[in-house]
Amino acid sequence: MHILTIASRESALAMWQAEHIRDRLRVLHPACTVNILGMTTRGDQILDVTLSKIGGKGLFVKELEVALEDGQADLAVHSMKDVPMELPPGFELAVIGEREDPRDAFVSNQYERLSDLPPGSVVGTSSLRREAQLRARYPHLVVKPLRGNVGTRLKKLDEGQYAAILLAAAGLKRLGLGDRIKSLLSVEDSIPAAGQGALGIEIRSGNATVAAMLVALNHVETAACVRAERQVSRVLGGSCQVPLGAYAVLQDGRLVMNGFVAHPDGSRFIQERAEGDMQDPEAVGQQLADKLLALGARAILDALPTA
Repeated sequence: MHILTIASRESALAMWQAEHIRDRLRVLHPACTVNILGMTTRGDQILDVTLSKIGGKGLFVKELEVALEDGQADLAVHSMKDVPMELPPGFELAVIGEREDPRDAFVSNQYERLSDLPPGSVVGTSSLRREAQLRARYPHLVVKPLRGNVGTRLKKLDEGQYAAILLAAAGLKRLGLGDRIKSLLSVEDSIPAAGQGALGIEIRSGNATVAAMLVALNHVETAACVRAERQVSRVLGGSCQVPLGAYAVLQDGRLVMNGFVAHPDGSRFIQERAEGDMQDPEAVGQQLADKLLALGARAILDALPTA
């Protein structure tokens, strides 16, 4: 192929991700022209409602899939944590790239870490996953929703609407905003979202030519970890409406993962771990999901609002 077109959201972070993949493809395939098609998705347009109420993170993906389907683009670059657990028929994930820092970042202009915040401090986050863990560990804090792209969220913090906000460390680092991070939450204290920090590349199913051009971008270790994490979410119905985290690492060739399911207010919090063969990551994810279900995850999930 002499021309490859990447579909991307137009937010600064999404464009950074698309440009990163573009630049790597240009090195891999110097005879190929690689372009970016910028698009605004519904998830970018609706900023006054939490994502869980308007259909979840899939809103960031759907318009890009339309561009793939009608031939405007050959591939779409996503943050893996935004990719729905089940892709529509006709699409496939060709690549899961090497993971950036998977942790959540504590950002504040007044305080160094979460434990420094006095009672009643307002913390902003867009994520039910972060909110549930915050409420469980720091019930004296006030959690309020925070939407918008990274720049918008930082602006709201700087205007004094929040004492602190929580963001994905990967996004801040990719945008050159790592200096805004006051401290990082450990993956034990704030279990990341499935796929957090990793990029995924989606293509039309069966597009062997494009798939072959992308294969060098796939990171085998990250892909195994993310596939295990996504299986936990898939089994437990993971979406924006479900406060759920899953994080896997490789230790001596084995997948070791932690996960949790919680009520959004933090009143019920179930956490477990599992480990297994990296050659069968879905089995490890299934094992962790089964353990969480055995501890009562289903009752938590059934009690959640079905917005």
